[in-house]
Amino acid sequence: MSPDDQPDRPGSPLGAGTVTALAVAVAAITTSSPLIAFAAAPGLAIAFWRNALAVGVLTPLAIVRRRAELRALAGPYRRQLIFCVLSGVALAAHFGTWVPSIKLTSVAASTALVCTQPVWQGLIALGQGRRLPWVTWAGIGMAVAGAAAATGADLGVSGRAVLGDLMAIAGGVCAAAYTALGERARTTLSTTVYTTVCYGVCALVLLVVCLAAGTPLGGYPASTWLAILGLVAGAQLLGHTMFNFALRRVSATTVSILILLEVPGSALLAWAWLGQAPPAATVPGVLLIVAGVTVVVLGGARAGRRTVALTTSTGAEV
Repeated sequence: MSPDDQPDRPGSPLGAGTVTALAVAVAAITTSSPLIAFAAAPGLAIAFWRNALAVGVLTPLAIVRRRAELRALAGPYRRQLIFCVLSGVALAAHFGTWVPSIKLTSVAASTALVCTQPVWQGLIALGQGRRLPWVTWAGIGMAVAGAAAATGADLGVSGRAVLGDLMAIAGGVCAAAYTALGERARTTLSTTVYTTVCYGVCALVLLVVCLAAGTPLGGYPASTWLAILGLVAGAQLLGHTMFNFALRRVSATTVSILILLEVPGSALLAWAWLGQAPPAATVPGVLLIVAGVTVVVLGGARAGRRTVALTTSTGAEV
């Protein structure tokens, strides 16, 4: 059994591989918003290409290294296949709403509103019968409030901006569904097989949407293609895929909180690359995001230690 297939003991400390994967994922997704804003292409087309090209990279690996697991999707892993397909549809809905929203409203408003994902993730967890500790809700509230403050979210008053705002919120809801479904699929499937199927379904759905909407899928300048390749290599393969890897070790709620670190990371990247210096008013929001992430992560670790202690003392998992 490979390390990718080896589940961690519930409540056990995170291994170095998981921590590294989360760190790489956070760093990679910070490139997403600046590259999308830079690319001179329709949002739906960008979303399609980042998934389609990622599938082109992952499919040969899945065929060579996970052939037996792929065959099992038609048999023992049929239930996991359903979660993969649903997760891919949710991911397509996320990209299909959030990426175009960046073109309709400000990057600041779009990023802040899509960062409501942890709220929806928490509600999904409640719907699944999970009781989140108060410290997790406190951390979620701090991080989401920090995201709004750090980006200086401006909802705008024009019809175009309002539509973009609503699409960004929908993107946050769909991202939460995508992460929750991925958590279910990853209980059995390897990262390679899960991401190959999920990204493939996502690309197929987005292709149908692009063709139906008459969205051009080519004719872009070379700089745009380079930006799309940057999205594939960074935010998609190193970002989303590493988060999917970690879903077997950490909860979907924790992953959603960590994704909020994209806000300060993207701001710093935009400052260094595009010369967009963040105003001093955003600093408190950035600090609030970091504080919220810290509260959730440390609170989850403390809860895990209590679970391990109860398991050890009673001889049974709780």
